Amino acid sequence: MYQLVNKMKLKLFIFACIYCLNTFIFAQLPNVISGRIERHENFKSQYVQARNIDVWLPHNYNAQKKYAVLYMHDGQMLFDSTITWNKQEWQVDENITKLAQKNLVKECIIVGIWNVGDLRRSEYFPKKAFDFLSDTLQKMMLEKYLDKKVKSDDYLLFLTKEVKPFIDTKYSTLKDRKNTLIAGSSMGGLISMYAICEYPDIFGGAACLSTHWIGSFEDNDLFPPIYLKYLEKYLPSPKKTKIYFDCGNQTLDKFYPRHQKKVDELMIKKGFKAPNFMTKTFEGESHSEKSWSKRLDIPMLFLLKK
Repeated sequence: MYQLVNKMKLKLFIFACIYCLNTFIFAQLPNVISGRIERHENFKSQYVQARNIDVWLPHNYNAQKKYAVLYMHDGQMLFDSTITWNKQEWQVDENITKLAQKNLVKECIIVGIWNVGDLRRSEYFPKKAFDFLSDTLQKMMLEKYLDKKVKSDDYLLFLTKEVKPFIDTKYSTLKDRKNTLIAGSSMGGLISMYAICEYPDIFGGAACLSTHWIGSFEDNDLFPPIYLKYLEKYLPSPKKTKIYFDCGNQTLDKFYPRHQKKVDELMIKKGFKAPNFMTKTFEGESHSEKSWSKRLDIPMLFLLKK
């Protein structure tokens, strides 16, 4: 019994150390190669749990100018690999700076909205697509993965009713839909797709990288049909909306191409075509920030091209 108690104390001590280390790491501001980060810590909401919001401003930010805004999910993973849990990052500042130096994109602000750990799946799983599941599958998902409730509608209210008005008030932004854009990967790809469909009058374009059509961690045919049903009903106008999809074909991404193909067919059927629609598959690329960082310039150029 004595040894058991000591082992339990050791485990609790280790857990506490890890928790404190993570808290310390994520409390740091990211280092960026250009521009600067302004953090709005513990941003309060009436819809979702409070979280940090990191705003990247270009080095020549000037309140006399107006800037497009790109909202990105999983904000703690965007800028600095030295303070992320897996030592990877999207290299957002590097990618946007290279494009800006070549005068290829509009001047813009990047808003990184942090996820809240265990609530990420619940906040990023599209509610109206979830409603297409059978009662049995809904119950299983709620109990096993979604913290008893699908919170994506609340998350989008948080973005549209609280975050965007705050950003538009504090910073010098172009407030119109054409210059209000959204992007994410994996489940972040799903919620970006959901945002552009639910709020087409607010978001003019979405980039969905490695979109998590399978809904779980193995290939299956349970979830992809509900996203197709949702898109069939709720896709916005192809003439006024820009949508980008992509995927790799390694690790978790290996499950996506056959489902992405069906989504692409539906998009074309609904009238989406260049320059408002782009879909790509990247051979040899995995489900990781390392892979997304290597191709982030493509969706950035697609959304922000001058």
